[in-house]
Amino acid sequence: MDGIMSNKVIIVTDSTVDLSKEIVEKFDIKVLPLHVVFDEESYRDGIDISNSELFEKINATGIMPKTQGAAPGDFINFFEPYIEQGYDIFYVGIGQDLSCTYRSAYLAAETFDEGRIYLSDSKNLSTGIGLLVLKAAKLRDQGKSAKEIKEEIDKIVPNVKSQFVVESLDFLHRGGRCSGAAKFFGTMLRLRPLIVVRNGKLGVGKKIIGSVKKALGVMIDLFLADLDNIDPDCVFITGVLSESSNEYIKSKIMTDEVKKHIDNYYVTEAGSVIGSHCGPGTVGILYIVKDANSNADELILSNE
Repeated sequence: MDGIMSNKVIIVTDSTVDLSKEIVEKFDIKVLPLHVVFDEESYRDGIDISNSELFEKINATGIMPKTQGAAPGDFINFFEPYIEQGYDIFYVGIGQDLSCTYRSAYLAAETFDEGRIYLSDSKNLSTGIGLLVLKAAKLRDQGKSAKEIKEEIDKIVPNVKSQFVVESLDFLHRGGRCSGAAKFFGTMLRLRPLIVVRNGKLGVGKKIIGSVKKALGVMIDLFLADLDNIDPDCVFITGVLSESSNEYIKSKIMTDEVKKHIDNYYVTEAGSVIGSHCGPGTVGILYIVKDANSNADELILSNE
């Protein structure tokens, strides 16, 4: 021990973290909302609009909303009260290749004294970020400094596995993430793509023709193939109005045998920023692995 006392630490993230209010409160996490925008109307994600309200508005107006990341000024206003109270800040939110938000946080941090704010690029989204946030909160509770938390989280980032089954290609198409031809043939063939996040990139993994349950089965098989490799601390099932799929996944991965490997399961509803890009019925399984170089990904990343 060198006798130097570090400041207490606040853990900050953004609303794409898709954690429930109960989890946020339990782990004392501060969440900056991003925005969903319909024409001139802007809604704070997780505060002003629910997924049910989001899709009712889309169906009623025919307008696809845009999503808006946080600006540097939003972060400055968010950070400043904590800095003035003597806290240091650790921030991890949506990956910088997926949103301008990380860049805004970085620019905001530059306006404060050096060493007061540390940031990690999650290279992820949704509860892929949430996994890192919970790790950060536990490190904070162990008395780690903001700098030490960043160093530990940066080591974990490559080991986060996020994958989702998308019920329909329609929202990806309307959001510019799926071509018209792919949407047409996907609809005709009942194509269920698996959306994966690896190395900070959002991509399409294996494409399954048939029912949603069949696609869920592939994602579940990946989880089970990874089972011995999964960090037991936490697994998330996160979806967008996906109750029936949530229950199906739980029935397959929350068995007595599997529970021997996993300490905590959380089922969460994605926010409206994630929901507006993926659409209703989207659902994912997200977790951290001990060894990111395992071969289990071949089940989901091979295209057929």
